[in-house]
Amino acid sequence: MDGLFSPDYISPEVQRALKTGFVVRPLHPSDYEKGFLEVLGMLTSVGKMSKERFMERYSYLKAHNHEYFTIVIEDTAKSRIVGAGTIMVERKFVHNNGLVGHIEDIVTHSDYRGLKLGFFVIETLKYIGKKTGCYKIDCSDKNIPFYVKCGFTQKEFEMALYIPENDVPVAKL
Repeated sequence: MDGLFSPDYISPEVQRALKTGFVVRPLHPSDYEKGFLEVLGMLTSVGKMSKERFMERYSYLKAHNHEYFTIVIEDTAKSRIVGAGTIMVERKFVHNNGLVGHIEDIVTHSDYRGLKLGFFVIETLKYIGKKTGCYKIDCSDKNIPFYVKCGFTQKEFEMALYIPENDVPVAKL
């Protein structure tokens, strides 16, 4: 298994629906060089990260690859990451020790917007949630119209507490 988790968790339907030259797959160490962090930086602050620090986090996620599923969409002709997203599987006591999938960090490279890649990221993450046994999958309410198009319904409102002293200073990549 080269990627973060088994490719068996990738939706064959999504793979077939992608235009020729694009592939959806688990995050891989080589994605550092293929612009994964640059794409994430189009969504939120990433900070300056060395390959060594990237690999430390990647190794942690791989050791917990039953809980963390980060996927990417690659433009194979350009060896460039153009989309990404993550689903984290939380173990609960409620719903008979049920599992809940939390979708995070959905992003499409600005040069590739309008190609439905965000939709394909979500469909892949929904597939992973279903395949891992999640009884529910949730996501942020920041882009409600997009998530409604992807089959979600608005249920609640999210609250957040940010702790500035634990945030890393942002340096442009």
